[in-house]
Amino acid sequence: MTQDELKALVAQAALAHVVPGSVVGVGTGSTVNHFIDALGTHLRGRIAGAVSSSEQSTQRLRAQGIEVLDANDVESLPVYVDGADEIDLRGCMIKGGGAALTREKIVADLTRRFICIADESKYVQVLGRFPLPVEVIPMARESVSRRIRALGGVPKWRQGVVTDNSNLLLDVGGLCISDPEAMEAEINQWPGVVTCGIFARHKASLCLLGTPGGVRTLTF
Repeated sequence: MTQDELKALVAQAALAHVVPGSVVGVGTGSTVNHFIDALGTHLRGRIAGAVSSSEQSTQRLRAQGIEVLDANDVESLPVYVDGADEIDLRGCMIKGGGAALTREKIVADLTRRFICIADESKYVQVLGRFPLPVEVIPMARESVSRRIRALGGVPKWRQGVVTDNSNLLLDVGGLCISDPEAMEAEINQWPGVVTCGIFARHKASLCLLGTPGGVRTLTF
């Protein structure tokens, strides 16, 4: 199976975890696009709407006839479905390749169950092979970069990309994230950092992993 076929497979499997009549948290990215299309095909009219983590996903949800609610109007969500750039053996993730990490964390914080959908190439023993996105306010780009270098990381400004929050992104290579919780807490406290793409505090509850043999379910 191709990688895109694996993404479609796990997106379809995620429908079984959507609570009928509820508002669904919806993430961002190519795998989630398959999930949004599946929602529109199979569950439109059977859910109360969605809270979206990006303008891109919002447009796609509305095109499928699904109402998008503001996160401020929702107290909690039973399920949030999103992809990951990497997910480790404990369900901690690196996210933000699609530049939506801050809003993804906000939606994740509202939810009771984070369902990660990914193909098997994203499953790793230790996070860090995929460059870690860090969202920063523009005036802090260089000061945060210096702090990253002091940690042993190699920051690269994702030029030409501005987040939905009008901020900049640094992609950090050279890290071996053996303690995701500690690194997330360290980077997030730096002045000028909006958030980093480590999802350890908001890790996955369950991962639907696409493999050539079918969908593998991992529970954390």
